[in-house]
Amino acid sequence: MMETERLVLPPPDPLNLPLRALEVGCTGRWELLSEPGAAESTLPHGLPPCAPDLQQEAEQLFLSSPAWLPLHGVEHSARKWQRKRDPWSLLAAVGAPVPSDLQAQRHPTTGQILGYKEVLLENTNLSATTSLSLRRPPGPASQSLWGNPTQYPFWPGGMDEPTLTDLSTREEAEEEIDFEKDLLTVPPGFKKGVDFAPKDHQAPAPGLLSLSRLLEPLDLGGGDEDESEAAGAPPGDTVPASPCSTPLGRASSLEDLVLKEASSTVSLLEPPKPAAQEQWAVPVDVTSPVGDFYRLIPQPAFQPCPFVSLAQWSFEPDVFQKQAILHLEQHDSVFVAAHTSAGKTVVAEYAIALAQKHMTRTIYTSPIKALSNQKFRDFRNTFGDVGLLTGDVQLHPEASCLIMTTEILRSMLYSGSDVIRDLEWVIFDEVHYINDAERGVVWEEVLIMLPDHVSIILLSATVPNALEFADWIGRLKRRQIYVISTVARPVPLEHYLFTGNSPKTQGELFLLLDSRGAFHTKGYYAAVEAKKERMSKHAQTFGAKQPTHQGGPAQDRGVYLSLLASLRARAQLPVVVFTFSRGRCDEQASGLTSLDLTTSSEKSEVHLFLQRCLARLRGSDRQLPQVLHMSELLRRGLGVHHSGILPILKEIVEMLFSRGLVKVLFATETFAMGVNMPARTVVFDSMRKHDGSTFRDLLPGEYVQMAGRAGRRGLDPTGTVILLCKGRVPEMADLHRMMMGKPSQLQSQFRLTYTMILNLLRVDALRVEDMMKRSFSEFPSRKDSKAHEQALAELTKRLGALEEPDVTGQLADLPDYYSWGEELTETRNMIQWRIMESVNGLKSLSTGRVVVVKNKEHHNALGVILQVSSNSTSRVFTTLVLCDKPVVSESPRDKGPATPDVPQPDDLVGFKLFLPEGPCEHTVAKLQPGDVAAISTKVLRVNGEKIVEDFTKRQQPKFRKDPPLAAVTTAVQELLRLAQAHPSGPPTLDPVNDLQLKDVSVVEGGLRARKLEELIRGAQCVHSPRFPAQYLKLRERMQIQKEMERLRFLLSDQSLLLLPEYHQRVEVLRTLGYVDEAGTVKLAGRVACAMSSHELLLTELMFDNALSTLRPEEIAALLSGLVCQSPGDPGDQLPSTLKQGVERVKAVAKRIGEVQVACGLNQTVEEFVGELNFGLVEVVYEWARGMPFSELAGLSGTPEGLVVRCIQRLAEMCRSLRGAARLVGEPVLGAKMETAATLLRRDIVFAASLYTQ
Repeated sequence: MMETERLVLPPPDPLNLPLRALEVGCTGRWELLSEPGAAESTLPHGLPPCAPDLQQEAEQLFLSSPAWLPLHGVEHSARKWQRKRDPWSLLAAVGAPVPSDLQAQRHPTTGQILGYKEVLLENTNLSATTSLSLRRPPGPASQSLWGNPTQYPFWPGGMDEPTLTDLSTREEAEEEIDFEKDLLTVPPGFKKGVDFAPKDHQAPAPGLLSLSRLLEPLDLGGGDEDESEAAGAPPGDTVPASPCSTPLGRASSLEDLVLKEASSTVSLLEPPKPAAQEQWAVPVDVTSPVGDFYRLIPQPAFQPCPFVSLAQWSFEPDVFQKQAILHLEQHDSVFVAAHTSAGKTVVAEYAIALAQKHMTRTIYTSPIKALSNQKFRDFRNTFGDVGLLTGDVQLHPEASCLIMTTEILRSMLYSGSDVIRDLEWVIFDEVHYINDAERGVVWEEVLIMLPDHVSIILLSATVPNALEFADWIGRLKRRQIYVISTVARPVPLEHYLFTGNSPKTQGELFLLLDSRGAFHTKGYYAAVEAKKERMSKHAQTFGAKQPTHQGGPAQDRGVYLSLLASLRARAQLPVVVFTFSRGRCDEQASGLTSLDLTTSSEKSEVHLFLQRCLARLRGSDRQLPQVLHMSELLRRGLGVHHSGILPILKEIVEMLFSRGLVKVLFATETFAMGVNMPARTVVFDSMRKHDGSTFRDLLPGEYVQMAGRAGRRGLDPTGTVILLCKGRVPEMADLHRMMMGKPSQLQSQFRLTYTMILNLLRVDALRVEDMMKRSFSEFPSRKDSKAHEQALAELTKRLGALEEPDVTGQLADLPDYYSWGEELTETRNMIQWRIMESVNGLKSLSTGRVVVVKNKEHHNALGVILQVSSNSTSRVFTTLVLCDKPVVSESPRDKGPATPDVPQPDDLVGFKLFLPEGPCEHTVAKLQPGDVAAISTKVLRVNGEKIVEDFTKRQQPKFRKDPPLAAVTTAVQELLRLAQAHPSGPPTLDPVNDLQLKDVSVVEGGLRARKLEELIRGAQCVHSPRFPAQYLKLRERMQIQKEMERLRFLLSDQSLLLLPEYHQRVEVLRTLGYVDEAGTVKLAGRVACAMSSHELLLTELMFDNALSTLRPEEIAALLSGLVCQSPGDPGDQLPSTLKQGVERVKAVAKRIGEVQVACGLNQTVEEFVGELNFGLVEVVYEWARGMPFSELAGLSGTPEGLVVRCIQRLAEMCRSLRGAARLVGEPVLGAKMETAATLLRRDIVFAASLYTQ
């Protein structure tokens, strides 16, 4: 059987199979047909694409989007698309919205069109970058809180938004423009302008615009027909000029007629103004009780205790609190000035409750960040809906009550924050902080910039000029400020002197000032005797040459141990010891190692509280020497509080003190700033402090602020204040002045800053001059503006009624004669003033020198100097002066009006000495240097002491009729003979030849005086018989014009004290390129607006790329020199990059300082560069690199608290630079600043405040 061979055949092709695939629809279902053929589909074009084309996807992901490209090796992925050029797109601009419209003015009877008037349209595309109005729409939600440096602020209160009518009225009233010669034809930046040649057109009525003049440039056609119709119109159909036309009255000239018409127009357009005598500061009487308080406010907005009926309070408010609440209910602004711990916070709490009731917002400002944190805790416990905004913390910004520092509120106002829209109250706590030289200007800026709808609450310690300050704010905001002051303390104080220093002398406590305010001299002398007795015993034991007590650590320990033992025995703990040195605070607390003031239960409570608070710190931070030392002190009932303590430790001390667990607290002056933590007793380690420049006694305001911490309301009947007398007892006068003197007045610290200038220059409607006008420093000169305006109007009226003097013919040079005489008098006064300021001039005024005296009592009378005071600062010359014999029976009323003198040439050139008409008399007067009009060459031999003694004796009633001594008679006769011999004045000392004054102004003044004398002698008007009458007319007119010029100067910007400095600072900004010639803020200026401090230096560093090449930690280290407050050297261990960076920063600062000096500012280059302190550069550098805080102490001797404060402020500056870098378009620098801020914000330096937890 043959084996069959199997053949392997190839598989058949799908097309050869007797099958055909058919796709049904787009669901993916297939069917097989028993017919051969290719696959088919029921859809005409197949399935829709489920993914993009691969080529398009590749181009889109890898070629069109740079973010997808790799950082390296991009040579194979480069592709270029040719951009289509469209230069016309650069010229396309969206048309500006029409701000106004033309409104037809019709005849009230016939309806005939009389003219057209331009009216302002409201809400024409307003935005935050074009308008200051509250009607503008809100900005983006992301900018609603902080605003944006590019946004406009809202209109400041009291400064109304001007309308077209106001602008036109102001221009007509204030500016005199010649519309033919003074018009500018070329706009800024243009090469060609517009031809304003006058055309023959009939002027429209006042306030109306001529439509034909407006439409003149347009060729509308039909002009010939219109002209022919106009020519054929009958005369009776002419259009009247105004619907209220009246026949013109007769006038002496066309000018008078125009002035009358202009004045009537202005009076119609001016809005009604408040009376000049209106009282803006209204004192409120707090002496009488408010009996109907609960009837007026049956349901108070603030109810501290929810379990009490709404008609009652949980406590009975004081009278001043009730008065303040009544005014708050009426939405009035108040100024509450009361002693420390008197209860001013009740007023603030009621305002917050009112805002919550009205569904508005309140801002509470405080001078320091620590006080903001404490108020946040207190108000959050009371109201709940409270937010906190500080430089590094932002909690609940949407709350109805926001607590912040005054600097943050200023930034929000300048940046146009939308929070201001809903604002009803702004509460300024510790207003007396406006006296701070560094930060006081912030208060004034905020008060000026607040909008009109915001009411103001001012809380302050007692100040003597509260009414003046409130009057300034009232005039500023055009609203009344109610001043509520109380001098009564809720807990009266008793002031003692303590002279003890051992257990034997711990009872040496002497009452100096009792609770009724009576000063006890008996107690003072007892303290002096006790101190003297101990010093005598010390001298007997150790010898008289031994040094007295100088307050060393061992002696301090004895003093405090004896004092605290006495206070503990009398149950007068807790006590606050105010010491004006951080180092002495630490020494005094550390020296009391044997003192333990807490019980075992209190020690346990302190221990648990410390554990709970310190648990948030990392392990190494809990072992810091300061933390361990403070924990040991707190367990024994002692505490230390000053700026060198870590912030978290200060808060722990404050909380334990408020709980009564800290019995003795050693603190500096900052503890008394606004913190409501009273003690039973306050102790002053000394009454002298160092204020940054010198040692001085405490001011009364400072003493009262700190002493006010004594006495707890509701717990102590009186508070005790003790002044330690470690050395000698202070002088009684010094103690009396410190304890009973008036507190310091509120004084303006207003000054110009570059941030303020740039923020106002970027807004066209606001001027820096207006800010200066409205400052508290200008208030004394500006508060009489209304009176000046009225006086100016009256003088203008008087001037118009005066008869013009005749200056024709021989009287042609009469005006020149008057001006020459005035200029000669001013030149001589200037020369004489320079003589009296010179050394040689004062030397010439010795005893026996004959002088010409000119003051209120004597007019060009001769006198001889008898005595010269030895005080070099204020010289006084005792002089014998000729005078008329007084007539006792003649009174000023009987004399009648004096006949005005008409000066002849000899009178002007010479002095026209006084000659007595009757018997010659004399007097002895004490003259100031300004009373000496001329120094003669004549010297008399006189016995000054004998003449003064004789004159003084004859002033007594008993010796009044005695004849004068022979020395007096001889001197008087010699002066009289000299006056008769030289009626035009004796020969005087030449300032250049005799007194050797080589000053240019003196030499030129002398030459000018001689030239004026020649001109006066050659005047022809004096020969006219009508000269006296015409001269008097001219003088009256010129004096009125001079007074009008003075009033105009006082009302103008030129009288501002800071105007020269403003022009100098603007010149600095112009030189550095921050503003252009027209005053427009450029990009660099807008960047500087975003900086919180050192705006010029930071902006220059950014634009010089001095920071872009550095690493984030190096940038942070360099910027620490701008915020560090501790002077010191950067050290030699710095990396070379940092050393070069420090030198570069100093070089930029030197360049800015040189520009300032070149522009005329007083600050020298060394002073400007000296503001930089690079002592913590290494500390900040290592901290940013991750070094633990415990290791930083060895790098610098700066206290830990100051290091923390420096790093915190540095983080704020980094955030400001980050925003500025984004504004400029520098993403790399912005990312570095963000990284630097992140590196700084860690561990104990940025531990959350205990008050916010």
